[in-house]
Amino acid sequence: MPTAEERRETAEQLALTLSEHGMQRMAARVMAAVIFTEQPTLTQGELAEELAVSTGAVSGAITMLTSVGLVERVPAAGSRRDHYRMRDDAWARLFSRQNEVLEAMVRMGRRGVEVTAEDGCARSRLEEMRDFYEFMLGEFPALIERWHRHREAKLR
Repeated sequence: MPTAEERRETAEQLALTLSEHGMQRMAARVMAAVIFTEQPTLTQGELAEELAVSTGAVSGAITMLTSVGLVERVPAAGSRRDHYRMRDDAWARLFSRQNEVLEAMVRMGRRGVEVTAEDGCARSRLEEMRDFYEFMLGEFPALIERWHRHREAKLR
């Protein structure tokens, strides 16, 4: 049976991995705490205590995590405090939000192609960028749908 210390160390390793790949450090720590908790929900105060940080630091992280759809605020009967949990299907939601990034890259690729010389080096790089992101944008919806089917099959 894993110890509480092993769980905390692994949660911190996850937080480090998330922050190394672009997530703000405190948001990554809060996300890891939400993932590794055995409680159905956590309050801001509980998160602050678990991470040994201020509630203000946790508040900013929760704002970021809720805005991208990883964490959600949920009602808790008999409590006046906000409770938070990992959102159902959070990873697919986050991945789906990448469509906005892909769409922006497609737009910039198209615009770049419009403003560069037909036979120039920049044009070919921009065409490849545009084509790559158009391809990825076309593939993501099917990938997410396959994930949902896979997940449903596992839950049965």
